[in-house]
Amino acid sequence: MIKILYFSWVREKLGISEELLNTKANNINELINELRSKDEKYKLAFDDLGTIRIAADQKLVDLEYPLTNISEVAFFPPMTGG
Repeated sequence: MIKILYFSWVREKLGISEELLNTKANNINELINELRSKDEKYKLAFDDLGTIRIAADQKLVDLEYPLTNISEVAFFPPMTGG
């Protein structure tokens, strides 16, 4: 079971801030594809992956990052300085 966290506009598009998911995905890309298949709002939220950053157990990762022994995945927009 993986805890999935959604931040900022990703959270707004989905209408939830977190969920628990029992997944068979092997990596982040497979997880996103599984989420997209759940509902139209997930398709819209993950439409442009260039605008989403991903963390696995609080470490920035890419789409091919394996989900082995991962307990938490977070999706959020790129951060800006200020």
